[in-house]
Amino acid sequence: MTRHFITVAQLDDSDLDAIYELATSPFDDQTLKGQGVALLFERPSLRTRASSSSAVHELGGYATFFGNDEVGLDSRECAEDVGRTLAEMYAIAALRVRSHAVFERIRGATNDRMSLINLLSGAAHPTQAVADVLTVADQFAKGDVHGLAGLEVTYVGDATNVTRSLAVALLRLGVNVTVGAPAGYQLVKGGAEDPFRAGPGTLRLTDSASDAVRGADVIYTDAWVSMGMENETDQRRRDLSAYRVDEQLLKIAKTRTVVMHCLPAHRGDEITNAVLDSAQSLVWRQVFHRRSAMMGVLRWIKEEKS
Repeated sequence: MTRHFITVAQLDDSDLDAIYELATSPFDDQTLKGQGVALLFERPSLRTRASSSSAVHELGGYATFFGNDEVGLDSRECAEDVGRTLAEMYAIAALRVRSHAVFERIRGATNDRMSLINLLSGAAHPTQAVADVLTVADQFAKGDVHGLAGLEVTYVGDATNVTRSLAVALLRLGVNVTVGAPAGYQLVKGGAEDPFRAGPGTLRLTDSASDAVRGADVIYTDAWVSMGMENETDQRRRDLSAYRVDEQLLKIAKTRTVVMHCLPAHRGDEITNAVLDSAQSLVWRQVFHRRSAMMGVLRWIKEEKS
């Protein structure tokens, strides 16, 4: 059966456990020997491209990059035909796309014969979630993801696709998740990555940043203005100004609280330099684990045993 990694929610606990284990365990650099992985990026990214290509290379394969200008997904060529073309030459394709529906369209067009990895869609960012879980486990449980149960993780700001995938992953591990966001920026039920259907951790929503971070072990934030929303910059800054992660907000949380951000950061908007560059910041460990996450997903797709 062809394996896909499109959302965290779609995998059962045993598959997620295997990915976490394979992400950091010793690996065989011949796993992808002689095999190519197609990297299709409708949206740009530094960390996603770097981590994906380096992970493929370390497993013995080669990555081929296709940017939006050369592919033109659903403008130059429909997603179905792009998928059919890639499936004739690659067994694995990793895509960073706007529309989450692209994955199901390609699966249908290729009769599910090419493994797909979601490197970001409008609905989910599952490889980022795996990297973040590994980062939190390093900090609080000596790398054991199952030692995180009962931890308090707070997300502050615009609840994005990153928020959804991370919340699902953490809740599945028994972590309690709080999301502090104003109306219109808060999590809503439904969708491909639905935290409201995850557990056994508890999910709490609040419109107060100070209430959200009180008692938090981890405070997480993301850009207020995501790609494609630049025309909303002024409005978003006004709406989210009370949710900036700064030194004053940190004082409300625990003394050992750490801070996370998936990057790129808009310094001075959602987070201040003083916090992002502080000893409490785990952002560069998150970057390190982006590669770990891709290693785990690729090895799981190839059905390595953990």
